[in-house]
Amino acid sequence: MDGEDRFGGVVTAVIVAVLVATMAAGVAVAQPADPLARFGRQRVDWHPCDDPALVAERADCAGIAVPLDYSRPDGPDITIAISRIRARDTAHRRGVLLTNSGGPGTPGLDAFDLVGDVLRPDVLSRYDLIGFDPRGVARSGRHQRCGWPVATPIRSAGIGLPGFVTETALQGQLAAQCLVGDRDWMRQLSTRNTARDMDVIRAALHEDRLSYYGLSYGTYLGAVYAQMFPGRSDRMVLDSAIDPRRYWLGLQQDWGPAVETAFDDWAGWVAARDGQYHLGASAGEVRRGVEALIDRAALSPIMVEGFGFDDHLLPTVPWTMLRDARLNAALAASMRALADAAAGRAPQVPPELHTLIEDDKHDENSVMAQIWCADAPMPADPAWYWNAIQAARPTQPIFAALANNIQPCAFWPPPAEPPTVVDNAVPALILQATGDNRTPYPGAVALHHQMSGSRLITLTDTRIHMVLRPGLSTCILDTTNRYFRDGAFPTGDRTCRPTTLLE
Repeated sequence: MDGEDRFGGVVTAVIVAVLVATMAAGVAVAQPADPLARFGRQRVDWHPCDDPALVAERADCAGIAVPLDYSRPDGPDITIAISRIRARDTAHRRGVLLTNSGGPGTPGLDAFDLVGDVLRPDVLSRYDLIGFDPRGVARSGRHQRCGWPVATPIRSAGIGLPGFVTETALQGQLAAQCLVGDRDWMRQLSTRNTARDMDVIRAALHEDRLSYYGLSYGTYLGAVYAQMFPGRSDRMVLDSAIDPRRYWLGLQQDWGPAVETAFDDWAGWVAARDGQYHLGASAGEVRRGVEALIDRAALSPIMVEGFGFDDHLLPTVPWTMLRDARLNAALAASMRALADAAAGRAPQVPPELHTLIEDDKHDENSVMAQIWCADAPMPADPAWYWNAIQAARPTQPIFAALANNIQPCAFWPPPAEPPTVVDNAVPALILQATGDNRTPYPGAVALHHQMSGSRLITLTDTRIHMVLRPGLSTCILDTTNRYFRDGAFPTGDRTCRPTTLLE
């Protein structure tokens, strides 16, 4: 060993000896400061809300500062808008209950609107009910609209290759119109960052843990939060669940077979009422009629109220309404109106179809795609989507081209982080209808396995998305309310039946 090495060894030995002596003497060794700590210590300045619905509920509002980019906590901050309805039963106060109503991209300040009619007064009174707009939505951060010529990228690729080429060009255009802005901002709109924002909210409110109700996409957000912050998750209810391994592309593909099954159920309902709707006397005849209507729309758009339904848009009408069996009549009336318009007759347009027409005139859902694309990558090769469509068409004649269509994410920068792998034992109630075709039942089963401490509460014989509803199932309502109120966690999975059959 040369002299330099001997000197270095002596210095190292001295440092170690000093550290050991210091620790033995009970002297604290300075630890690196947590750069996120300042967000948890921030003062929350509550003020009366200005939204009329929140004013009526006597809610307070505030803004919570969070990092734009959690990998750079000393970088720019953004503000997350939150609301609070304080617990009235302070003697039995449980803590805070956060909510998310799905989307992604849905505003969420009015949490009472989501759970106020399903959680009983003796439950609501034990929690501070916290609503929040996720980052990039409504009042939180910047809402960067993209100026899209369509309301949503959820469309059908059409009946043939020329239509798919047209759709690919459109989806590329949608991506370009978003990315011409601040693409670094949009890469931070991920669910992982929203889960981190939730934990900053928890810390700023001086709560050790948070309870949570999430619907649809909100179940994915809840599962991600439970994975990232398992020790800070309290009573969690996930309604109409997504399989995290299938989010987002796999979920979109799962729509195809599920919505085709729902269509057959609806077609049987319509056939039994052929005297009213004249769409076919058998389920097969109804299906053939709708397929022929889509073929007709591919030749030239079917005009209703000055709006054209082509083969890219017409399948979105049943896709939208089949989520809920209570919309059977509205969908039948809508298809009757489209058939009449195609035949040159003046249609009677039901309110639900009119709403779809009006909604398609507004760019309301670009933030939804911004969140998808920030979360998970999608194949960049258009041929991948075309091949998937063609492979699915034999069993999904109406919805294969919608469920496998190319999306703006094919043209997007890669996510800043990989998707979250969910594998934990956090207790949670997973509520799911067997007939849900928006988040199909197998996704809830998968999430139940990934969250091994969960209980799966199944609602049978019901085609509906969102099962925690007034009057739908007393079993679902009782199980959920007992859990939120008393922590009564079922000893095993449970099957519930609807209290009222939907039609």
